Amino acid sequence: MDDEHLYKSHDKTLLIYHLVFPLKYRKNVITDESGKTLTNVCEEISERYEIEFIEIGYESNHVHFLVQSVSKMSVSKMVRTIKSIIAREMFHLHPEIKSLLWGGSFWISRFYANTVGLYAVKEVIQKYVQNQSKEKEEEYKKIHSGQLKLF
Repeated sequence: MDDEHLYKSHDKTLLIYHLVFPLKYRKNVITDESGKTLTNVCEEISERYEIEFIEIGYESNHVHFLVQSVSKMSVSKMVRTIKSIIAREMFHLHPEIKSLLWGGSFWISRFYANTVGLYAVKEVIQKYVQNQSKEKEEEYKKIHSGQLKLF
């Protein structure tokens, strides 16, 4: 298997995200033709930014992305970059879309983001961390245990 990590001068990361962007008013405006444009725009984004599109899929009113990026780029910055460039180019190359989405916005202001674990689920990683001490003949000391929370 190829190493899918990104190597930079001070870090080695494997950060993959599932992003979902609904269109404004959940309008059904993405067609086969505009879907091809969307793919081309994403390829251009990859060339200019440290964002790699692993997969792109859509229904007529929302788009799913599986993307890999670098640690220095926050999720919100990545989302802003992708959404703004796609919106600008889609309106430019498909002016008919702008007439369907009154108000000048392509996307709703919200988005969905989730991290993707390539190698293991949370429980497997926890066991790996806990078992590190067994290799070193040293006792593992858990000093904090929390739960996932919504803020």
